[in-house]
Formats: sequence, C-alpha cells, structure tokens
Amino acid sequence: MLEQLSTQDASFIFMESKATPMHIGGLYIYHQPTHPDGSGAPISGEEAILRFFEERLHLWSFSRQRLVRVPMDLDYPYWVEDSEFDLGYHIRRIALPQPGDWKTLMQVAARIFERPLDLSRPLWEVYAIEGVTIPGLVENGFAMLSKTHHAAVDGASGMHLIAKIHDLVPHGANVPRPERAWRPDPMPTDVELLMRTGVRNTLQPFRFAQTLARTARQLELPRAQLGGSTRRALETRVVPKTRFNGEVTSNRVIGGYEIDLAALKPIRATVDGATVNDAVLGICGGALRRYLHAKHELPGDSLIAMAPVNIRKEGDIGSGNQVSALFVPIGTEIGDPLERLAAIHASTSASKAVNNAVGARLLTDYQQFVPAVTAAQAGRLAATMAQLPNPPFNVSITNVPGPQAPLYSLGAELATSLGLGPITHGMGLIMPVTSYCGRIMLGFVSCRSILPDPEFFRDCLVASFEEYLAAAGSLESAA
Repeated sequence: MLEQLSTQDASFIFMESKATPMHIGGLYIYHQPTHPDGSGAPISGEEAILRFFEERLHLWSFSRQRLVRVPMDLDYPYWVEDSEFDLGYHIRRIALPQPGDWKTLMQVAARIFERPLDLSRPLWEVYAIEGVTIPGLVENGFAMLSKTHHAAVDGASGMHLIAKIHDLVPHGANVPRPERAWRPDPMPTDVELLMRTGVRNTLQPFRFAQTLARTARQLELPRAQLGGSTRRALETRVVPKTRFNGEVTSNRVIGGYEIDLAALKPIRATVDGATVNDAVLGICGGALRRYLHAKHELPGDSLIAMAPVNIRKEGDIGSGNQVSALFVPIGTEIGDPLERLAAIHASTSASKAVNNAVGARLLTDYQQFVPAVTAAQAGRLAATMAQLPNPPFNVSITNVPGPQAPLYSLGAELATSLGLGPITHGMGLIMPVTSYCGRIMLGFVSCRSILPDPEFFRDCLVASFEEYLAAAGSLESAA
C-alpha cells in the first residue's frame, strides 16, 4: 500500500545533494560481547548479525520501504514496500584501523556518515565497526553506526528505532513476532502516480478549510500572554553571520564530550528556574564563544541556536517528522558563565511562550498545503542560505533524551553513544545532545572547511563545562 510523505518529510528529499545528505544517525560504542556463559568473545559473525537485524525488521515501519517520486515532482513522493529489498546491502561490517582509539573512530565514522544514502533503496544503513579500544571506556569492544534518512525519522522517532535493536538483558530477549508476513508492493507507474496527484489536488481546498477553522479557535489566545517586552525582544533580535553559516562541502568532522548528568544540577541551581537544557545551552554557548574568540571572529551579538521541538502527542512513536523549533540566543557575547545561563533561561522561557501561544502543531499543519513543486524548488534553493547577510540562526542544538537503564545489543553492553545529524548550506554546525545512564553526550557534526580542528572544538567544550563547574562551586562556597 502506497504511503505519501508529508510536506516536512519530503522537504528533506528535496534538500538532498552530494554536499548536504539529509540523513541522521548515531554512533553506539559497546563493551566486548559475551557468550551466554559469560565468556568473552569477538563480535558475532556476519550471519549472526544479519539474523539479529532480520528478526527485528518488522518493528520498523520503513525498514523495507523505498522512495518513489512523482514525475517532475508534481506531488510529494511515496513510500512503497521494495520487492528487491536486500538486507545484506544495508548491514556492513568493517574493522577499525589500529590503534582503534577515539580519534580514529571519529575519523572513520565521519567518512561513513558523509556519504549519501542510495535514494533508490530503503533509506537506512548500519555499520558494525570492530576493534574499538578507548582507554577508560572500552577495551576490544565494537561500535555500530546507523544512518537513516531524515525523510523517514526525526530525532524522537529515531530514538524509538534505536530501542528496537537493543535489549534490557545481554541474551535471551524475546522479539515479538510479526502480525502478518511481509509482502512487497507492485511498483506504481508514472500514470498511476499522476492520477493520485489529480485526486489529491481536488480534495486540498476542503482540507485547507478544516485547518483554517482550527486556526481561528487557537488564535483566540490573548496577545498579552506574551508580554510586551517579550514580543519586542523577539522582534528586534539580530542574527550575526559566522563561519558556521557559509557553504558546506561533502567532508564531515564529528566529535563529542561526555559529562555526568549529576554535574549539571549545581550549575542550573545557580539560576532560579533554570533547567538542565538551559545548562547544556550555556555550555555550548561558552564553547562557541571560546572557539570564535580564538579565531578572532567573535561577533558582538549573540549566536542564535535553533532547537527542534518534538510535537508528537503522548504515546505517538510513529516514524516521519513531527517537529517545530525554538530560536534561542545562547549568550556568546557574555563572558560570565552564570550571567550567560540567566540570559539563556530568560530566552528559552520567552521562546516557549511564543511557541505555545501560536501552536506548534498548527504551524506544521499548514505545511501540507505547500505545492510539491514549490517545496522542491525551495529545497533546491537551500544553498542561497549561505549568501544571506543575516542567517535565520547560526547553529542547531538538538536535545533528545535517551534511556537511563543499561542497554545491550549483539550480546554486548552499550557504553556510550553519540548523536549524528545533517548540516546544510548556511548551517554548518549541528550539536546533537543525547543522554544515557546518567551521562550526557555533547556531540557535534560539521564540515572540515568550517571546523578544520574538531579536537580543539572539543577542548572548548571541556573548558566551558569546567568553567561552569568552577563558577557554581564558587557561588556555593560564598553562600
């Protein structure tokens, strides 16, 4: 049965290029696997890995689905169950060059992640990477790198996908059986797709009228709810242009720094009402300030972060994209870390007020009425973002909460994970923030021409975190 992509899902297809592949993913690092009897063993053989994934394919709605585009992009693409699906193509197994340390793993992972997915096949791949030894973390372990197109999942649904390839016990997990046998779909012809387009366009005015009626009800919220000062601050916000807002190449760099979740509690406690997310934004803002200052490129106005917001209803774990966004100044113009945190907290509170007053889900509802041809043209013009004198934002900082209980895959315990996301022309840095078992990983993905020294950027993250710890400690001692 054909399933049509939403406007938001299709936009990631239209934005795809060699320099800007639109997939998201993660790098998962595991301890050495064990047999059920507890003895150590290398990673499972290739047949065992394929069998492990094969018995879970039915848990992902898009696992065997490939993309079918309407001629001339006159309508949004469709998903179709691929009659030529080959699991062996999607599961890869490689060995990490020695010494197999963090730096080597980041370099290899970047080379894998920068390569676009094949749009003629189901849009996901998993790489099993053997020979990982990171002092203080894992000894002779392995890693898995996942790539899934953003048209199929967003950060929240991606986390549910990852849960499907992990268990709460090392061995013996019972995978639920499929409700029915999988059947491929016949490939639709161009004529069939164009006929569907005609029917859809006929019904579009009625759908628009229904959405318009909902808008009238939701916009009855009083504008005074936002406060005059909040509205003025948001309307006069200036977005400086930085090195992160130029054109990107196809060469990626990735990295990350892990911290204890408990260490953020005294930091956020320094500002009344501040959240863990505010503290994370403060650390990221401090790192960006240090990095740009070292390059003699620190602007006088604060950098603006785009923070995706999950707008799914509670219990909705479907695939596809259901996100809105907040735009938050992250205090890069403020030297004092605690003053920066206070400014960030005020900004996030104001941004959430605006997002809630307008209705984030309602805004995404209107996207379905954008003609596919217009959306495709907009996607192809995305490179012009790099030429704007003032970009809409400077960096994307995503925060996707993860599980707090130990997870296992292929008989091995997950030690840590690193989120991976796409960059685009005009937005050459994304910082995925993930959490697992009381730890938070501050990750980053960029282009080598924009961030030629990822190790130094990681050092800036470390220094910013330590600066916050020292400031919080000094305030606590003074009290």
